Amino acid sequence: MATLAPFPFRLFPMPHLIFYSKPGCHLCEGLQEKLEQLSHLPLEIEIRDITRNPEWFQQYQYEIPVLCRVVSGAESSPDGEGGDVEQALPRLSPRAPLRKLEQMIQTYLGPFEAE
Repeated sequence: MATLAPFPFRLFPMPHLIFYSKPGCHLCEGLQEKLEQLSHLPLEIEIRDITRNPEWFQQYQYEIPVLCRVVSGAESSPDGEGGDVEQALPRLSPRAPLRKLEQMIQTYLGPFEAE
């Protein structure tokens, strides 16, 4: 009887957040510190510096910090064939506690269990 090797990948992709930020932004630094404290969640966070891309800068220069969830094509289009789409999450107060950020992420990307 043959044995199966373990999967080298997840059957379901890890939830993916994009964090739009820029150097010297104190609000961005505060949110990034909170995101780093959520390392126990199975979550991929991509940090994008808006000063490195004119389109990002144009779109987010007055909005940062911005968190977007990445929605796969299967979720974003009726036929399941569309490309990935970014959806901005609601903006949190800079004074929001870590627990509030975690609840928001669980609401929009979860639920999932901590690793």
